[in-house]
Amino acid sequence: MGIHVPSNVPMESIPFKGMEFEADEIAYDFYNEYGRKADFSTRKEYVNKCKKTGVVTSRRFVCAKEGVRGKDKRDQNIKNPRAETRCGCEARLVIVLNQDSKKYMVTEFIAEHNHYLHLPSTVHMMPSQRKVAATHAIEIDLAHESGLRLKQSYELLSKQVGGYDNLGFTKHDHKNYLRTKRQRDMEHGKVASLGRYLSRQLKKNPSYYFATQLDCEELITNIFWADARTIIDYSHFSDVITFDTTYSTNRDARPLGVFLGFNHHRETVVFGGALLYDETIESFVWLFETFLEAMFEKKPITIFIDQDAAMSVAIKVVMPKTYHALCSWHMWQNAEKHLGHLLKNESQFNADFLACIYKYDGEDEFLTAWNEMLDKYNEKWAQAYVKRTFTAGMKTTQLSESFNADLKDCLHTDLNIVKFFTHFERVVNQKWDKELEVEYYSRQKFPRLKLKSSPMLNQTEVKEVMTLSILEHNVSQIHSYVVGVFNQNGKDEVIKFESFGILCSHGLKVLDVSIKLIPNRYIMKKWRRDAKDESRKNCTTHNNKPDTRLEYVDRYRDLCSKYIQLVNEACKTKESHNIISLAIAD
Repeated sequence: MGIHVPSNVPMESIPFKGMEFEADEIAYDFYNEYGRKADFSTRKEYVNKCKKTGVVTSRRFVCAKEGVRGKDKRDQNIKNPRAETRCGCEARLVIVLNQDSKKYMVTEFIAEHNHYLHLPSTVHMMPSQRKVAATHAIEIDLAHESGLRLKQSYELLSKQVGGYDNLGFTKHDHKNYLRTKRQRDMEHGKVASLGRYLSRQLKKNPSYYFATQLDCEELITNIFWADARTIIDYSHFSDVITFDTTYSTNRDARPLGVFLGFNHHRETVVFGGALLYDETIESFVWLFETFLEAMFEKKPITIFIDQDAAMSVAIKVVMPKTYHALCSWHMWQNAEKHLGHLLKNESQFNADFLACIYKYDGEDEFLTAWNEMLDKYNEKWAQAYVKRTFTAGMKTTQLSESFNADLKDCLHTDLNIVKFFTHFERVVNQKWDKELEVEYYSRQKFPRLKLKSSPMLNQTEVKEVMTLSILEHNVSQIHSYVVGVFNQNGKDEVIKFESFGILCSHGLKVLDVSIKLIPNRYIMKKWRRDAKDESRKNCTTHNNKPDTRLEYVDRYRDLCSKYIQLVNEACKTKESHNIISLAIAD
């Protein structure tokens, strides 16, 4: 006995024999909408076309449960076979092209089903009612590019439309869309995909710099990239940089190298990135030469790295005059690895080792405390020697470690190379946004100075010249001081200005007396508020063209919000509901 369609389906939504449609797809849309209201899923069964013209002459649309699944010998070996979904239902709609009117006429319509129909509350789960619309596809792509997990992205989209049943697709469809898109990207190959990505970047930013190194088989081995923003930042803050390759990313587990530094707020800035094939001397030489080429051959004063022998050799070859400093954190890690038995249980050796790295500023103190442990690396990690060159207060590659931690939040090992670049760009943009935030607060807030009586530090001019973070860092360290005599150039054995770029604490202590002006030579350009003013005049926030996808989504969201408000009001009374329903139907 057949189960008929629900009686609450409007008559105007029920097809009938002799009904005509302008096109076959219009006929299917009508039948599919009828299926939604009648609580069953539909599908297209067959189509006949004219061999000469290719015009559709007839079609049949059926209930999704029409027919039965064919037998497959492979099913015998399947442990968990798919559940049967078809039961031979005969509900269908047949249309034929009328040669005179050139319209499609319904020649057969069967409304009866031989199975239970779905509940009205679950019709949004039926396959025929599920489709990832163009607007949703764009939002899924944007969410994915922003690092949102599938579950988070799906939850966000559902909330925007008022629930899962209004979304038009399920989480499984969401997952399939991303998988299909990923497969399409893979079909083009890594090189072709990378080429398309670079073309897009160059269109958005003509100053985008990209370089690759090929092997003997013309395959890409090493990659370096930098955009206009990173190149401009390097022109201002290239004095001290750090480079590290301890983070391996993407499915090929390639070492990721990132050039980082401090800006005038002591915030992290990115100067460029690299994906390396290996960590050999040849790869590092190519990378450092390419980096300098992108930066117009401007070499840093100091570069911090970990204890990598190949990297050290490459630096001597490419940047012989750059001070090569070892990361003290990596020194400590290696000490624990090789001298762990001497560093346990708060041993005296442990205390002496830490004091040698961090405590002693004077050379005599350092040599006396640990003279027997000096080796060929002493001038690259001991504070007594490192302070002789400008380091901007950097002692470790902690900038790299922090940046790597940010990368781990959004990079996964299954990313293809294009997705890797997209997510890496997002992390760089976050750093830029952080700089803008600090820049805003440096103009919004005033530093809380401990030297309240200092006439010089309380001058408006001084507060306007130095950045908030550096001014606070300067004054907060004036707790103890040593009395000494300065010559005209203000040099002393602490050498803090030469290494950090700010005056030492006992140099600043003189501000308690009637000193009213800090000489310009002691306000380094790196720590000034106007350190980047020149480039800001020539560089807007991103230098990018508007994204048409974002404009499309903005219009979609604008209309959605207005439509939701309209629907909320219309649902309050039956009369308003009918008015809106008629308006939509028209």
